[in-house]
Amino acid sequence: MKLECVKDKLKEIVSLAEKITGRSQGLPILQSILLTSEGKTLKIRATNLDIGVEFEIPAKVEKKGTISVPGSILSNTLTGLQDAKNISIDLLNNNLFLSTEHTSTTIKSFQPDDFPTLPVVKEGEPVIIPAKKLTEGLRSVLFSASSSDIKPEIASVFIHTEGEYILFTATDSFRLAEKKIQNKKTNEFPGIIIPLKNVVEIVRIIENTNEDITIHTNKNQLSMYYDSVYITSRIINGIFPDYKQIIPKTYTTEIIVLKQDLINALKVSNIFSDKFHKTNFVIHPQDKLFEINTQNADVGENMTKIDAALSGDLLEIGFNNKYILDCLQFIKEDSVVMQFNGENKPMTIRGLGDNSFLYLVMPINK
Repeated sequence: MKLECVKDKLKEIVSLAEKITGRSQGLPILQSILLTSEGKTLKIRATNLDIGVEFEIPAKVEKKGTISVPGSILSNTLTGLQDAKNISIDLLNNNLFLSTEHTSTTIKSFQPDDFPTLPVVKEGEPVIIPAKKLTEGLRSVLFSASSSDIKPEIASVFIHTEGEYILFTATDSFRLAEKKIQNKKTNEFPGIIIPLKNVVEIVRIIENTNEDITIHTNKNQLSMYYDSVYITSRIINGIFPDYKQIIPKTYTTEIIVLKQDLINALKVSNIFSDKFHKTNFVIHPQDKLFEINTQNADVGENMTKIDAALSGDLLEIGFNNKYILDCLQFIKEDSVVMQFNGENKPMTIRGLGDNSFLYLVMPINK
């Protein structure tokens, strides 16, 4: 192997790939990144067996070859080379030798033959979706997924189609977020459940591209590719909760309020909330009163009245303050609609006039 490439491009790609590498001490090869020079490109591959990625970048290749090096060491080394435009890569006694105008570095290497291959999925008709839409769909709901792996079906993001819409859904049993993205290139495909950890990495890789992404799936794996990037991820082999049945079709109380007024009030109330982040909503439509209050025996208490359009029944109900704040950043409209169905029933939140994003949160009863 012998080549030269642009240092900043290599640094950017290696930084993304390094986050995919495994952390298992039992399989040290997974902590490494595979570099392969061939033709006019350098391929950079990483996998932890749950998710894998391969990038290609332009390179002036003098001699093709393959080597595997620890991802964190390579990434940190490239980050420290501030003044170099190009970097030369060579092999020295089967180790990786990096050189710029002012530096030279040798990195101990692994045997590349032990590096795993990436699964390839090409069954069925692909789904093609712009990267910006895919990023928006995943980012809008991933915060609602469970952070615990005890139930892998909900430590994930569920993706399925309805007509020309792709639906992204996540829940941790206490809240649920659903985002609809219109995509005329959508083909019908069975719902897929992608582990949350993999979703975070997929978003990190695709968020800065404007390319269309082609997605193939089978029952165990998905693959997506665009330009010179290939990503593969494990799919959860399970059943996502039938969440449609818990979304209320009607409501008995409704609030329409300016989003920023609500955010300001919730941020202050959170200072005085208890260990459950409980915030109480007092809704008196006949008195035109919408009040948010919190109380903490160790800190104090807070009450904020908010101007809002109210209708329906009187209601006093408590919610996790943080759960509400989490969703408001994904509502683009200036006003939000909150609908209720009495005590002990979930509240729904959406932007006024927008049905593409729905958020549901359960009340706190204690």
